[in-house]
This record gives sequence, C-alpha cells and structure tokens, in this order.
Amino acid sequence: MFSFTVAAVVFGVVFLAELPDKTALAGLVLGTRYRASYVFAGVAAAFTVHVALAVAAGSVLGLLPERLLAAVTGALFLGGAAMLLWKKDEGEEEVRQPADQSFWKVAGSGFTLIMIAEFGDLTQIMTANLAARYEDPVSVGVGAVLALWSVAALGILGGRALMRRVPLRLITRIAAAVMAALGLWSLFEAVS
Repeated sequence: MFSFTVAAVVFGVVFLAELPDKTALAGLVLGTRYRASYVFAGVAAAFTVHVALAVAAGSVLGLLPERLLAAVTGALFLGGAAMLLWKKDEGEEEVRQPADQSFWKVAGSGFTLIMIAEFGDLTQIMTANLAARYEDPVSVGVGAVLALWSVAALGILGGRALMRRVPLRLITRIAAAVMAALGLWSLFEAVS
C-alpha cells in the first residue's frame, strides 16, 4: 500500500542530498547548451532507471557495513571535487551550441551522462537503504524519483538564468567545494 508519509520523507532526504551533488551541475551545464525539455527527458529517464535499480537492491545494500559505505562515498565525492577543480576550462565564458540539437541526440546525451555519473552515487545508495528500511518499494521509489527529477529541473532551468550572471568557472569551483565538504564529512563518519 502506498504511503504518502514515506514518500514525503524520502523526497525530502533525497532532494537535500542531491541538491549540492554533481547532477545539479550536470543539469546546469546541459541546460545551457541544449533545449531544456530534451535534456530533462533524458535525465528523467536515467533517474527512473537508477531508482528502480536502487529499490531492487535495497535489501542487499542494507547489509553493507556503514563505515565502509561512508568511506567509499567520501572517496567518490573527493574524486568528483578534484575532477571539477583540475579539468581544463573549455571556452569558459562562451558556451558553444552543439550542431545537432535533435531530441534523440540531446535526450540520449542527458540519459548517458546521468546513467554513468550517478551509478553508485550517494542518493542511489541512500534510496536503496531507505527501501530496505521502510520495506515499501513503491513509496520509496516515487519519493526518490520525484526528488531527483526536481533537482534536475532546478539545475536545467536554473542553468540558463545563472549562466547569464555568474561565470561557469565560479559555479564549478563552488560545486567542487560542496563536493569536497561532503567527501570530508563522509570520511569523518567512516572513522568516527
């Protein structure tokens, strides 16, 4: 039976965890280069697949030791922050528009990016843990999907407005700082 309470709790937890994550930055960047509705279609499909996998694996992931999970999560966040900081700037001030703006090309790019970037991500692991805890896969799945879609929509739509006022380099550095802080916090949890 569907529980609005479980779905609301999962929505809140996943939304807050995903908001400072690389997905918002990825959506922001894709939203500045492609048609927003096309990007969202691909991203939303990828998140749906991720949530289905997380809910299905919920009982298995719930068996992992918490410290190991926190250490792996921390290392992944720090790696992501390092990648953001040390990547080469490619036309920072001028965002080039790709030649092919077809629905399938753009949606496929968004889908592929999220499928790769979010696999084993904190929110995917968190969704699996919530599914194991509540033993209500439908409510957990709906709450997680709606949270992830909301963050993606904010990133995609906010990207266009933000890029008009803030340089991409600054946005990237802020995202890297947030990821580094999350990584250090996860590592702290792993050793304490």
